[in-house]
Formats: sequence, structure tokens, C-alpha cells
Amino acid sequence: MIFFPARRLAFFCIALLMSINCLLLFGNEFVINQDEFKRMSNGQFKNISKVLTLFPKSAVDVKQRVELAIKQANIDLDTIKDLKASERTFENTARALDSAAARFFVVSNGLEVAQMVSPEKSIRDAALDAVVKLESFAVDAFLSVDLYRSFQEYVEGNAKKDSLNAEEKYYLEKKMKDFRRAGLHLPEAELDEVKRLQKDLSQLCQEFDKNIAQDKSSIRVLREGLAGTSEHFINNLEKAGDKFVVKCDYPSVNEVLKHCSVYETRQKLYRAFQNIAYPINKNILEKIIIKRDELARRLGFSSYAHFDIDNQMAKNEKRATTFINDLCTEIVPKEQAEFECLVGDLPNGVCLCDGKFEGCDLAYATQAYKKKHFVFDDREVAQYFETEKTIAGILKIYQEFLDLEFKHVKPKGVWHEDVSAIEVRRKGRSEPEGYVFLDLFPRNDKYSHACCHSVVRPVLDRSEDNHVSAVRVLITNFPKPTKDRPSLLTHGDVETFFHEFGHAMHGVLGRTGVSEFAGTRVKCDFLEVPSQMFEGWVWDKEMLKLVSSHYKTGESLPDELIEKMLELKRFDSGYWVQRQCFFSLLSLEYFNGGGKGLDSTFKRLYEKTIKHVCLDPETHDYAAFGHLVDYGAKYYSYMWSKVFALDVFDTIRENGLLDRNVGQKLVDKILGKGGSIEPDILLKDFLGREPTQEAFLKDILLC
Repeated sequence: MIFFPARRLAFFCIALLMSINCLLLFGNEFVINQDEFKRMSNGQFKNISKVLTLFPKSAVDVKQRVELAIKQANIDLDTIKDLKASERTFENTARALDSAAARFFVVSNGLEVAQMVSPEKSIRDAALDAVVKLESFAVDAFLSVDLYRSFQEYVEGNAKKDSLNAEEKYYLEKKMKDFRRAGLHLPEAELDEVKRLQKDLSQLCQEFDKNIAQDKSSIRVLREGLAGTSEHFINNLEKAGDKFVVKCDYPSVNEVLKHCSVYETRQKLYRAFQNIAYPINKNILEKIIIKRDELARRLGFSSYAHFDIDNQMAKNEKRATTFINDLCTEIVPKEQAEFECLVGDLPNGVCLCDGKFEGCDLAYATQAYKKKHFVFDDREVAQYFETEKTIAGILKIYQEFLDLEFKHVKPKGVWHEDVSAIEVRRKGRSEPEGYVFLDLFPRNDKYSHACCHSVVRPVLDRSEDNHVSAVRVLITNFPKPTKDRPSLLTHGDVETFFHEFGHAMHGVLGRTGVSEFAGTRVKCDFLEVPSQMFEGWVWDKEMLKLVSSHYKTGESLPDELIEKMLELKRFDSGYWVQRQCFFSLLSLEYFNGGGKGLDSTFKRLYEKTIKHVCLDPETHDYAAFGHLVDYGAKYYSYMWSKVFALDVFDTIRENGLLDRNVGQKLVDKILGKGGSIEPDILLKDFLGREPTQEAFLKDILLC
């Protein structure tokens, strides 16, 4: 997944964009140096230590950054608004707005990263308050009527006679649409209500995310209650008296739900995990839904889903809903066949409830079936994916395919000792294309999912003909190394890293003339295309050989085990697709008219979509469904994007997954364009034809 900067609302698309122009930080001290800060805000970092100045070192630091960001933004925007109509040019109006927003963006995103990963509570709390303050400021400053009229003045005046390229014309068109989507054409009283709603929603969305991140749910179990889990797992759990503490992090939940033979333990952990941030987030989500619906209606849309999808590839919520419903229908026979296989050979301790699995039993029953019929254990496979060596192998693939050079560095003064960074360069170029920070292991109060967060976008500096050095932060929660064993990844973890690093490369290589289109600033339902496309590499035999190495023997995955993995991919995809369809429909319906009951809607759609797994009435999964904040009604984007991702992957595979010429074509035609061209055009240009669903349906229905 990609993390939407600041978990912000879609209508902030014009507001929160790059860094401040007058601040340099060494440790906790400020040094005022206008030229140095200009280089920093342009992404012209000479070394990794300068990149680290993007992230705050203390709560006081956070506060000062906010003050300076607001001060600089006011200066930048006042300069634009003070121009006479006859003086306006693309450079002093359109690009000036893009640059002002860009400078603002780096401050905001650096603080968002701090909120997600800082080990210091004071910094996390200060960063949360700061982001809310900056978003509130942005609503007033970047979405002001005066700024809108200044921009409109140029578009309807001098822009008509200026010689603009296609990207610049597209930028003007998009900005005018964005201004109207923000309600700046409305009468003053109505606009005030829109801005009030925007600010309220910003606060609520931040609280929703904070509650998920700070949830410390766990269960306590006697040793006999962990039967079936590995000794390594048990020996590395914390203890409270004679009981073991099992936290609701992904490595622990996966181990217990897949391998623990004690039903009571599985059920207890399953319910704890499915109730993260409940009940506190129920009330917040209800408010978000109602306020988003009110906002959409004030802006002239029938619902928030209508508003949210209006500017996407799908165009409207009806088309998105039809796509998901059709997929639900297509997948039923596949999922039915999988279910019949599982119930034909249930493991001890698993019983059906009204002809369906309990939620806490499905993973255990599936894993038991795989062990027996495929002689397959994902823990055996994990022994071939030692984290450090596997990631090195993955990076080698990315370098060869995209013709890049990576330098792994361990920066001093980074927020946690586990964090490393990669310097990305194009071969033959002296300046770095960008930096990708890797924060891979779980810890208390860290963001608990996987994402790739943008901090600086790769904008071409026309005045100096330099590329901006993009900055991304890749966050995962892989199993930590212990004193007796290194960190080992499941095959799913390997797929996750391929996915998130695909976002990173899109974010680093997506170079455009304006920051509005740079990196991953694409339509949401195209956003996952590059990342999901790169997932295909982990299902190729040759690629698996390249990235695997047994942590004891050094041997790569044997052919027999790879064949089993490929068979298993074809075995149990049905339920996964149904679950994706369920969450897609849930997000569409929650935001298709405010005021609907969370639990009743969840239950109705679940029972309609998920055919063979009971809904546990004591769980409330929506409370930790962060994509309801990030993606809004657009969660369908994952399945929608997969259509195009698989089409692109199949085209690449025909030539070879390490073919540099194809990799360069991918950069030139898709990754390097960012959001500066409509996705439909990018796809047709790369494929040499219109996209089709052939590869998608083959993968989904036959795999």
C-alpha cells in the first residue's frame, strides 16, 4: 500500500505540497541561511546528513517548523496575490503557487513521518497537533478566494497567449477544477461552512489514525495455550508472571492464527486484533462519514462517494460498484471449490458454524491443509528469506531492471537505530535521484501496517537543470531478529516489500515540471498499478532463486518448494478476492450517503460477499480500517489497479523480467511521467494497445 500523505482528504489536493525555504537544522538548533535552505527545499541534498534535517528532533523543533512554514507560505501566497493582471505569467503565478505549496509539503510530511515512527511520545504528540494546525492553515491559505481569483485571472487572461507545454496546460486545467472542488466558487457563507467541515475532518482523521497507532492490545496465555507455534516464537515473547504476552502485531497474529492448535487462544487473539481502536474509533468514524457526506452535498455532489470518485479513472461510484460486484460474481465458483477442499479434511479442533468457518479458524484450517496436501509450511519457506539478504536480492533486481545504482547507508542521527537508507542514482549521473529510508521492524507506538510515505517529490528544477532528490520513507513491521536467529520473512512479507519498494521507485523516478504531478501524484485508482505490477516478480521461479538464501546453508529455494508455492497461489485466492471485494463495497457504501449504521452495514455487506466465513459479532474491524480515512470511497482502487498491473506485468514478462530496455521503457512511459498525463494514455502508450482484462481474469480465476 502507499500511505496517503498525512492521511489527508482528497480535497486537499492543492494544498499540502513541499518544504520551507528559510530553515536549516543541525540537531535542535536553527541556522538561518537562505541559500542553503533554498537548496534543501529544491531537494539538492549533498549527503544523507542534510536529508535528515527534514525530520524534527524535538517537540520544540516541531513547533518552530510549523511557525516558519506558515510564515513562508503567507509570504509566497501574498506575492502571488499582489500581482497585477497584466503582470501575470506562468512562472510568477502558476509555478509560484506550485512551488509555494511544494515548500509547505516537506514540512508537513516530515512531521507526518515523525508522528508515525518517532520513538519519542513528545515528538509524536507535537507532530500530530502540528499536522492538524498545518492542514487547518492550508484550508484558509491555499484554498482562499483571493488566491483562486488570482489564478483564475491568469488562466482567463495572459495564459491564453503564453506558450505553454502540455504539462503546464494540464496543470492549469486541473487546478481550476480543484479550486471548484474546494468550493471557492460558492457564496461566502457557504464557503465558510465548507472550510469548517474540512478542518473538522482533518482533526477527526488524525485522531482516527492516532488511535490505531497507539492501540496496545494483547492477550496473555499460558505456555500450553500456544501449542503448535514455534519454540522460537514462544521464547521471544514477553512474560507477565507465568503467562506469555502475545501482542496484536502482524508477525504474532500470523503465527498464532496459522499454527496455534488451541482454539481458545486463536479466538482470543483474533477478537483482540479485530477490535483494535474499538470502541473509540466507532464514534469518530461515524462523525467522519456524516461530515464527509455534508461536505459533498455542499459542493454539489449527491454523496461523498460521488465527490471522491468524480476525478478518478472510474469516473463515478456506479461504475466502481459494478466492477466490484461483477468480480464478486466471477470469483464465487473459485472460492466454492477452495472451501470444499478445506471442509473435506478439517484439522482437529476446527468445527463449522452453520456450515461456515469461524473467523479465527480459517487461517489455521488453510495452513493445516497446505501442510498435509502440499507438504508445505510457510515457516519452512521463511528460512530461505533472511531479511537482510532477501532485501539485498530484491534491490539487485530493481537496479538491474531499471538500470539504477543503489548505495546502502546507515545514517547517523536517524530516529531509530534500526533505520537504514538507500541512495538511488541513475548510472553515469553524479547527483542522486533520491533517498529511500527503510524502517522495517515493529516497536511500540510505531505505525503498525506497511506503507511508503512521500516526503520530497522529484521535481525538475528548470532554472538550474537539476533533478530534485526525492525522499521516501518505507515502513513495514517484519519479524525482528533475535539473539539466536536473524529476521526471517514469509513469502507474503517478500511480496509486501516488492510492492512498497515499487511505490518508492515510482515516487523517486516520477519526474515532472511541477510538483503537483511528481512521483506518485496520480489518480488514486491508478496509484497501485506500479506497486502491484512489481509483485509479479515474487511469483517467478528465476526471481525467487535470486532473492532466496537459506539462513543456515545459503542455498536458494529448491525447485520442488517453488513449484508448491506456485500451486498454492492457484489454490487459495478465492477468499482473498472476496475479502477485497467486501472492503471495496464497504467503503463505497459507507460514503454513499451519511448516517448509515456502521455495524448493520458491515454485517449486511459481509454476509452478501463473504460466503463461507462467519462474521464474529464481537469484532469491529472497521475501527482499524485506516483506508476508510486514506482512500475514502476509493478502496476499490486496489482491484481496479490490479487489472492494469497484471496487463503491464504480462507484457514485461514476455521480454524478460530483467530486461533493461523494457525497464527503461517502463520508466519513460509510466513511472517517469508521474501524474502529468492521464493514466489511460500512459497505459496505451506503454502497451501499444488498449488495456484488457485478459491477464487479470486469468490470474484471479485460474490462479
